[in-house]
Amino acid sequence: MNLKELKELIEMLKDTDVSELEIERSGVKVRIRKGGDVSFHTAMPRMEYPPAAIVAPAVAEAPAPQAGKPVEPAKTNQIKVTAPIVGTFYRSSSPDKPAYVEVGDVVKKGQVLCIIEAMKLMNEIESEAAGKIVQVAVESGSPVEYGQPLFVIEPMS
Repeated sequence: MNLKELKELIEMLKDTDVSELEIERSGVKVRIRKGGDVSFHTAMPRMEYPPAAIVAPAVAEAPAPQAGKPVEPAKTNQIKVTAPIVGTFYRSSSPDKPAYVEVGDVVKKGQVLCIIEAMKLMNEIESEAAGKIVQVAVESGSPVEYGQPLFVIEPMS
C-alpha cells in the first residue's frame, strides 16, 4: 500500500458513517479510525531465538522514528538490557496500568521490566541483574529491533 492509496482511503472515509477501517495487503495491515489515528503493522515471519537472520518485508515502508535517547552507560559496571526479539515495546501490561519500572527504581534479578509484543504474543522482559534503573531508552508503544538497548541498570553490590 502506497501513500497515494492511503490518501484515497482517507478521503473516501471522510464522507461516510464508517468510524474505523482495517485492510491487510501483502503483509501490511493498515487501520484507519476517524479522529486521526492511523497505524501500520507489518506481519513478521516466525523467528527462532536467537535469529539466524532478519528478513525485511517485501513492502517498502518509511523508517520508523527512533524513540528514546541513545544509550551509553556512563560507568563501565552499568548493564544494558537489550531487546531479545523484534516487536513493540510496552512499559506496562495495559495502557491504564503503571509502568513496571521507572528511573530510580531498584529491581531484583528476574523482575519484569517491560513487555515486547511480537506476533500478538506478549513477551515479558526480565532484569538480568539486581540494581537501580538509571535510564529507560525506549518510549512505550515504539517498535524495537533485536539487540536494541531498552534500559540501563547500575548493579547493586
